[in-house]
Amino acid sequence: MYELDWSSIPGALPFLWQGMKVSLAITAVAVVAGIAWGTVLAVMRLSPARPVSLFAAAYVSLFRSVPLVMVLLWFFLIVPSLLRDVLGLSHATDLRLASAMVAFALFEAAYYSEIMRAGIQSVSKGQRSAALALGMTPLQAMWHVVLPQAFRNMVPLLLTQAIILFQDTSLVYVSALADFFGAAVYVSALADFFGAAYKVGDRDGRLVEMLLFAGAAYFVLCCTASWAVRLLRRRVLA
Repeated sequence: MYELDWSSIPGALPFLWQGMKVSLAITAVAVVAGIAWGTVLAVMRLSPARPVSLFAAAYVSLFRSVPLVMVLLWFFLIVPSLLRDVLGLSHATDLRLASAMVAFALFEAAYYSEIMRAGIQSVSKGQRSAALALGMTPLQAMWHVVLPQAFRNMVPLLLTQAIILFQDTSLVYVSALADFFGAAVYVSALADFFGAAYKVGDRDGRLVEMLLFAGAAYFVLCCTASWAVRLLRRRVLA
């Protein structure tokens, strides 16, 4: 019968923390870039210009119809070669982290776009009409009047999607972001939190304990963040 042994966890904490920082960095970049590009896509999708709205709709439909792990693999195979050719980088340059950030940002933008589109449509049309009556251009009305209110209405949903994104960073392991160094197994500086836990557990022969610990860490962090989002939602709706 398998006996759990948690003794390897204290010594693995520095490696796990390095992985956690990578996961948080990917989440932060993807949230900021995803919201920015997603907002542009939402405005484009609501545009009266049909080619613009069709492009935004096709983009959103494409990324919402494809599994995230497939997108990660696409970018893991394509982006490094493309960046090396465009920027003239050496083949020794490790671009896996950049590839993961780009993939997550573009993928999440499709979901943030739908959230922002709902937020924009939740703002009363009278607000935009009043802004236009004051002499603002449609773009100024969108930027100064509609979008601030849309963001305020959608903050809880945007943060909830960020929590889901943090959970999804565990899929970075599939694209080989976690690595081996040397004969002994170490955790790469590019390993995400799940990848770090997996590699340390595999190295120490305590994979079950490490994966249970990683799952508990995700549970605590995501539950705490969800609780904070619920409190924020009450304040926003108050």
